[in-house]
Amino acid sequence: MPVATPATIRITAPPGRFRLPLLGLLALSAAACLDVMTDLLPAGLLPQMGASLRVPDSLIGYLVSAFAIASAVAAIPVTASLRRIPRRVALIGALAGFALCNVVTAISPSYPLTFAARLLAGIMGGALWSMLAGYAARMVPAERRARAIAIVLAGITVALSLGVPAGTALAGAIGWRASFALLGGLALALIGWVRCAVPAIPAAGAEERMPVRLVIALPGIRGVLGVTLLLLTAHQAMYTYIAPFAERAGFGRTSLVFLEFGLATACGIWLTGLLADRHLRATLCAALTLVAAAMLALAMAADNEVVLLISVAFWGGSFGGAPTLLQTALIDASGTAGADVATAMQTAVYNSGIAAGALAGGMVLAGPGAAGLPWLTAALVAGALATVLFARRNAFPACRPSAAP
Repeated sequence: MPVATPATIRITAPPGRFRLPLLGLLALSAAACLDVMTDLLPAGLLPQMGASLRVPDSLIGYLVSAFAIASAVAAIPVTASLRRIPRRVALIGALAGFALCNVVTAISPSYPLTFAARLLAGIMGGALWSMLAGYAARMVPAERRARAIAIVLAGITVALSLGVPAGTALAGAIGWRASFALLGGLALALIGWVRCAVPAIPAAGAEERMPVRLVIALPGIRGVLGVTLLLLTAHQAMYTYIAPFAERAGFGRTSLVFLEFGLATACGIWLTGLLADRHLRATLCAALTLVAAAMLALAMAADNEVVLLISVAFWGGSFGGAPTLLQTALIDASGTAGADVATAMQTAVYNSGIAAGALAGGMVLAGPGAAGLPWLTAALVAGALATVLFARRNAFPACRPSAAP
């Protein structure tokens, strides 16, 4: 491949001697962190934003929903249109969009303008997520693909465990508008990091741009997407309402539960990065089994604080590596030529699972109550595990390919 800039991808070392492009992967991880912080920060600022924009807190909550829905709806069409643009240019464009949307949010005097900025930010998020895993996969040999994707997706954990709490605390000290302005500034700084450290990838030629209908027809794609939908629906049904469940167990320190979950997720991502390149199918089956077991423990001993904390640790650690495993399996099935479109499909499915899980969990909470949440989650995770076990080996091979498709 011709060298356009010093950062253009050029993999020439044998796999055993190849060094991960850590600075570039960390830049992509920072982009993932920025996306999640932009998405979730309003949830921690409901009273402040509501008072400033003169709307009820529930309407501020809709700002998170607007981001997720726009991301899900826009992911596939926006990604398909961006394939004609060099990858790094498209990535920088998405980050510039985040900078603009966060600055507009910071200075917006009205709720409608803020809502519009959130919709645009969601579109940027859909485009960004469709690129990140595929970009990481192109930067390394196939043997290191899962590890590279794990590094990128660690940005989610950083955002959940550190970024969103820090943004919320900053807003309490200097105001919510300053938090969004800082996110805008961080997006601009990240553009410079990406330009220096992330390799340039040319736009796909006409012969390399697989139509959406052909990508979805590839063996294994639908199996991976099915598992993604079941797992995210299951996880979100429990995670969204963990506070009332913990209170039912007599454990009122919900913040500690979230902190434990976040730390366990980080451990899960690290462990997955070590195992997934050689044992993807076995690692995914083990993770799903542990999540189901944790939910059954919560269901049968919901009033025991020790069981609650141990189960949350196993749940977080097992779920933490799942996005890496699923994205790696998806890219293995799609090949790098179809990776962006396949990841865009997964972004749409991922956000649909989040919405469906929150809805299903709310219905259970309003009906049987919090005690029914782990049973629902366990049943859906069991469905995901059955799909992995009985899916065609194209979706979840026992041994991953040793060469890039």
